[in-house]
Amino acid sequence: MPIYEYELKLGDCKVCGGKFTLRRPLSAAELTHCPACKKPVRKIISTFNSPIKLKPLSFSDAKKAGFTILKKTGKGEYERQ
Repeated sequence: MPIYEYELKLGDCKVCGGKFTLRRPLSAAELTHCPACKKPVRKIISTFNSPIKLKPLSFSDAKKAGFTILKKTGKGEYERQ
């Protein structure tokens, strides 16, 4: 189930703190009110994790990772390196 972040449209709340996250199935209806304080909320865009690419992979790194390295020798012809 995805995690959604919400914030209150107006004001603040001591119960929910003005922002909260919920795990909700994709099939669930859109949340319009806070489940704790019943004030109107809006969904906010969350940050996400992505792999950090530090440097381009070299041929030796690819071989160590188990990939087969091919070199083009002709039209439609390749050979292993």
